[in-house]
Amino acid sequence: MTRFGYTLMTEQSGPKELVGYAVDAERLGFDFEVSSDHYFPWLDTQGHSAYAWSMLGAVAQATDRVDLMTYVTCPTVRYHPALVAQKAATLSILSDGRFTLGLGAGENLNEHVVGKRWPAVDERHEMLAEAVDIITELSTGDFLTYVGHHFRVDSARVWDVPDEPVKIGVAVSGEQSVGQFATVADHLIATEPKADLVQQWDALRADASLEPSRKIGQIPISWDPDADAAVQRAHEQFRWFGLGWPVNANLPTTEAFTRASSFVRPEDVAGSIPCGPDLDAVVDAVSAYWEAGFTDIAIVQIGDEKQQQFLDEAAGPLLDKLRSAAPSS
Repeated sequence: MTRFGYTLMTEQSGPKELVGYAVDAERLGFDFEVSSDHYFPWLDTQGHSAYAWSMLGAVAQATDRVDLMTYVTCPTVRYHPALVAQKAATLSILSDGRFTLGLGAGENLNEHVVGKRWPAVDERHEMLAEAVDIITELSTGDFLTYVGHHFRVDSARVWDVPDEPVKIGVAVSGEQSVGQFATVADHLIATEPKADLVQQWDALRADASLEPSRKIGQIPISWDPDADAAVQRAHEQFRWFGLGWPVNANLPTTEAFTRASSFVRPEDVAGSIPCGPDLDAVVDAVSAYWEAGFTDIAIVQIGDEKQQQFLDEAAGPLLDKLRSAAPSS
């Protein structure tokens, strides 16, 4: 059965508001909730970037059923992987095992703040692979000393670990990253509905006799009773999305994103993101993910301005439509 999630986007809402949205999303019947993990928003117009882990700790206490996940955390520059292992274990305990650790190679936008150089993509993937190894080893609760090319761990131990190790999802974007992570992570994460990624991932896991995994995607929408207002808000806050990850991963500041996206027109955004009140258009856009083999799809409602109205008026009917259209097995 296809599962549908709600995105707690730390870049566009304050932490108290996000906790309230999380409670409402659980009440409405979303299957899971994912949180971004940023130090900066993408654009100044978004205006927020609270600490995701504190917010998720509050969400874990305010909710009872819904699964939680980082989408995604970079465990290589701003955070040392040993600390990510500790945070993930604590959040899993607080949520009674409802937490999945989503990891990715990160963006310069968030990682530059600690004053370290931003590595090239191949090196970032090498660092991520070492981080996954460290986090996996520490999830056992045993002592770990680790000497890698990028990281050292000196006699570390996570003292409070959940009964079951936290599942790890890794964000992938192409053949190289799928090949690197399909057999060391538990779940696939991607922001584009590419069937070839899913097929390669499943084939590699089958060859290694590993259990089937979740394939977790995410799609932005800009719901609004006023279609023009929906387009305007999406352009104001999400025009960076179309730049693509090779660009998005490397720009260092909100000013750089503002300048890089200055050529993006409102009609360009409306052509790639469902905007307005038409829920059937949203279902059509989301269907690309389940057709590509994704099992879990998280919705991003763009902007804080209409977030509560989206939850109050549109999210429930949208979930009904998605579940009616999606494959059930």
